[in-house]
Formats: sequence, C-alpha cells, structure tokens
Amino acid sequence: MTALEDFNITKAEQSKLNEISLENIPFGKYFTDHMLEADYENGEWKTPRILPYQPLQLDPSLAALHYGQAIFEGIKAYKDAAGNPQIFRPYDNFRRFNISAERMQMPTVPEEIFMDGLRLLIDMERNWIPAHENHSLYIRPFMFSTDEAIGVRPSHKYKFLIILSPTGPYYATPMRIYVEEKYTRAVEGGYGFAKAAGNYGGSLLASAEANKKGYDQVLWMDAFEHKYVQECGTMNVFFIIGKTAITPGLESGTILDGVTRDSTIVLLKEMGYQVEERDLSIDEIMNAYKAGSLNEIFGTGTAATISLIKELKYKDYVMKFDVQKWNIAPEVKRRMDAIKYGLEQDTYGWLYKI
Repeated sequence: MTALEDFNITKAEQSKLNEISLENIPFGKYFTDHMLEADYENGEWKTPRILPYQPLQLDPSLAALHYGQAIFEGIKAYKDAAGNPQIFRPYDNFRRFNISAERMQMPTVPEEIFMDGLRLLIDMERNWIPAHENHSLYIRPFMFSTDEAIGVRPSHKYKFLIILSPTGPYYATPMRIYVEEKYTRAVEGGYGFAKAAGNYGGSLLASAEANKKGYDQVLWMDAFEHKYVQECGTMNVFFIIGKTAITPGLESGTILDGVTRDSTIVLLKEMGYQVEERDLSIDEIMNAYKAGSLNEIFGTGTAATISLIKELKYKDYVMKFDVQKWNIAPEVKRRMDAIKYGLEQDTYGWLYKI
C-alpha cells in the first residue's frame, strides 16, 4: 500500500457537506471537498496530490480539446450496515481504465496512484457517502492529454484525476427505448470497447432525436446491417427469452465490457438461468415478443445498476411490458444491492473495504 506521506495532501479549509442534503440527490451535480490529481511528464508519473476540489487552468491549445485523447471510468462506493465505506469491484475498473488508455495511446496509470489514491480519497471523504437506499458515492477517474500544442499525434503529457459525487438513483422509472437505425455508436476496429469520451459525445444526437420522439434512450444496432443489438444508450443490455438471458458478446470489440454486466451474468447463473453471450437480432427479439416468450428487457451499468425497459419501438412496431410483473431483473438488482450495502455476504470478493 502507498503510504499517506507518499501523496501530497492539502485539505480544504471547510467542508461543503453541511450545505446540501445527501437524500434524493441528483446524479452528477454535487462534488465532494477533495480530488486527486497526478501528472505524467517526461515519461513518468509525478507525485500524486489530493487537494481541494477546484477548477483547472487550461491552455487553449490543450491537446485533449482538439484531438480527443480522453478516457474515464465510473465506480461506486457504498456504506454497509455498520456505516463502513466499501467500493464495488474497483480493480475491474482499474484494469479497464488501462485497457482504454492503451487503445487511445495514453500511458497506463500505476496501481499505487489509481487504487491507493482512490482508497485515500474515499477515506477522507467517507462522510459524503449517502446512507440511503439506492444512493452511493459515484467515483469518476479520468485522464486527458495536456500537451500545449496543435498537431495530430499522441500527447507527451497527461493529467489523471479522480473526483467524487454523491448521488441518488440514475433512472428513477422504467425506460422507453427507441431502436436506432440511422446512427451508429461503434464499429469493428474502432474503440467501442474503450471508455473514451468520444464514444459518448458521438451518441448525443441520436439520444436527442429519440427524446423528441418521447423516448428515453436508443437501442444501438450494429454498424453494417443495423440488425444486431449492441448497447442500450450508455448501458449493456439483457433480454430474457424463455428461461434464457441473452446479451451481446464482446468479441467484435464494439461493446464495453461492463462491470455491472459481468456481475449480472454471475448472479443470473446463480439464480439458475442460462446465459448466452451472442449476436441477437431485432427480428429474433420481435418474434419472441409476438410468441409471448420475451419476458424482460433491462440495461446494466454503473450509474443505473439495473434499469427496466417498459417499451421498445422498432420502426412502427411497439413492444410494451408490464414491469410490475417482472421478477428476474428486480431480483438481480436486489442481490447486487444486498452485496453492495453489506446486507448479504460477499462470496465473490467484489467489495474493496476502506
């Protein structure tokens, strides 16, 4: 473990915590008193710092603003029944962060900066973790290129930060989803598997157009035929057909290897369901719906955890579901939450205790 003295720490003069309520708090609006910052220069990482949350001073020629070398992660910390903080599967996010870094030609972040820095930061900000149902402390590690020059090439300098945000439910109600046939999220050979900023910026137009039609998000399809399911908005997606759970496979490199996705697969198998990671066409989905065997559809992700889908529209055909009768997705969420909040034993080693 990195010792406390290995980080330069500057504490905030006073906390903002007494200015807000941590109950029913919106996602991503408020941030804690401190953040972690580390710079990469001359081929090495400099001493990381924990300092008061504050604006960054950036040069207009900053490489990330022009060429998009920027990646991030999403992690959550919870309080157990005794009020102790614990983080859900952070090592998986740490590994995925560095996979994204390698794809975007960025330096990998050492474990002693990412994980030990995260541990120290959460320990300092433990009072910011909401002790309410469906609440958590959202953890946002991110990195971007910081060369102050214009030119299309990998940057020589980078900045890594971790900021924290207390949050309530991301999607409070079941979603209405529009099957996207025009726009594409990712293509084979691209970087759809990386948690890169550009993946999200490029998705906004399709989401906005779906919103205008009265839908919450889009169901992304493959880039070549617009026939096979990819992701749902910013989430992985599962379809329960009969007694089988089907989710798109990762082989094409167009889908994010979600931590919540993997946790869901583990729990579904524990519940006795067969899980298939494979290509799934919109035609197969529609045929299952018409046959009465399409039982549930839900998205999975760090922010939303498990998000029920009550309506799916493809062309002029609308598939509607009575989510009040569902039991599979709600049970997955119940089991996952029980582990996260320390209500049931963590037999998988998913929790990182502070």
